[in-house]
Amino acid sequence: MSQAHFQQFVAKKKNSVIKEEFKQAKKKAKKERAIAIDKRFEEKRRLKAAARNAPIETPASTKKTAGAAGTKTNQHRKEEKIASIENNFEQAVKIAGIKKEYAPPVVKAPVKTVGGKPAAVSTALMPLNKFLAHCGVCSRRDAVTLIKDGKVKVNDTVVIEPAFKVSERDDVKFNGKKLFVSKNLVYILLNKPKDYITTTDDPQGRKTVLQLTKMATTERIYPVGRLDRNTSGVLLLTNDGELTQKLSHPSYNITKVYEARLDKNLTRADFDKILNGVKLEDGEIKADSLAYADAKDKSIIGIEIHSGRNRIVRRIFEHLGYDVKALDRVMYATLTKKNVERGKWRFLSEKEVRLLKYLNASHKKIIPAKPLSNSIADD
Repeated sequence: MSQAHFQQFVAKKKNSVIKEEFKQAKKKAKKERAIAIDKRFEEKRRLKAAARNAPIETPASTKKTAGAAGTKTNQHRKEEKIASIENNFEQAVKIAGIKKEYAPPVVKAPVKTVGGKPAAVSTALMPLNKFLAHCGVCSRRDAVTLIKDGKVKVNDTVVIEPAFKVSERDDVKFNGKKLFVSKNLVYILLNKPKDYITTTDDPQGRKTVLQLTKMATTERIYPVGRLDRNTSGVLLLTNDGELTQKLSHPSYNITKVYEARLDKNLTRADFDKILNGVKLEDGEIKADSLAYADAKDKSIIGIEIHSGRNRIVRRIFEHLGYDVKALDRVMYATLTKKNVERGKWRFLSEKEVRLLKYLNASHKKIIPAKPLSNSIADD
């Protein structure tokens, strides 16, 4: 394990530097957008001019037709020509490399139905709890509870078996509302503050992380994994059920890096115990890597771990007699909270989503790293 994950504990960027980077990035994006828009309209003007100047050929059979009938025929042919030019324009936009978000909005035609059902839907079968996750209702784990509680109907029949196979052709309803597989996948990174709970709703009326992202999308998203109410840091929210299942499964060994602030300095003996393994009530646990954030202040610890057990970091330190004053997750999988202020969020880039989907695809086992000797000072 390299020391790169722990450098942010020591050397952090100034706010002025971060703001200037945002300013320059925004300026560059606006410039690129202006260029793309100009290029798009210039291409559109050129194509329309070509359409106006193009001669309209009239077949011999239609030349015999006179009067108003002939005028209508020519007008109809002009409309067809314009439609053809519009199609060519769409191809020109793709060739020019103009991004999709700069293209004019497309109004989708109503979906054709056969017998009240979409004509072109997937017939692939999937477990009912997976179907609910793909519809953006909740995660697969939470969907199991909803199904067993009898809140889901398939073709007007209550199904309580989460593994029951369904397809998009089936009429699946939750609380009386028909569900459709979500095609618009959303990925949001949130820098979670304290006093917010990672759940979709809370009967006790406490603040939830979804209140911080309610203006981000109209899709129903949910948090991947959980952070304690008093734990802050990186949290991923999405409606991609398949990715959620992957990141939540222990076999993928998803790495998490935390910064823990203790009530006293961590001794070298306890430092070694955490690396070698600590026996808790639910089994032994060891950190993948451990480091002091500052040699002069050994109460601030960077810890890397891939276990998904509940409150595992707090329990490790509490088992050794330390009180965790603050806990911040600075890295989850390949995601960090860089340039995202506390309580703020941002959408993931296509590259970030791609990295998450192919993360640990070979299921390689993590080899515990040795102590970072150059970041450790003897007591």
